[in-house]
Amino acid sequence: MLSAEGHDVTVTNVLDPFADEAFMAQVDLVVPVWTMSEIGQAEEAGLLKAVRSGTGCAGWHGGMADSFRNNVEYQFMVGGQFICHPGGIVDYEVNIASDDPIVAGIDDFQMHSEQYFMHVDPSNEVLATTTFKGQHCGIDWVKGVKMPVAWKKRYGRGKVFYSSLGHVATDFDVPEAKEIMRRGCLWAVRP
Repeated sequence: MLSAEGHDVTVTNVLDPFADEAFMAQVDLVVPVWTMSEIGQAEEAGLLKAVRSGTGCAGWHGGMADSFRNNVEYQFMVGGQFICHPGGIVDYEVNIASDDPIVAGIDDFQMHSEQYFMHVDPSNEVLATTTFKGQHCGIDWVKGVKMPVAWKKRYGRGKVFYSSLGHVATDFDVPEAKEIMRRGCLWAVRP
């Protein structure tokens, strides 16, 4: 998707580049896809420094918000942390909550996927939400809870975008989910 928008894309399956200050200074956008793992101190510091200095960060689902559970500064940068998805794969509605260009012209839509319950930063600029029905796994106390699905924020000079949509690649067959992700990535790219 980013290549189609004219961006050069580098893909790596290691975190080492985050600790390379010269490399990170040239990166305009980081798209982490790293679930339930650990990050070294040098790699975390390098990533956070780059974003504070203007590198954008955009991602989705557990690849960004369930990456490094022990790294609270990383979670602070992201703006949230995954907690659970009651019921596993369920039907739910995504409600557009803003007129921001990332979601402008997109109507509310249905998903059949994991509905993320998260701890979130109240300073996030929420773009879309979902409301829990409280009918799954005996977790009835979340009934009526409106949870952010997509947001944007600043972390220093860097722009950060996150969407909880995207448990599996076919979730992006939902045109609205894919378009929100596309626009969010392009918004976050360092100008």
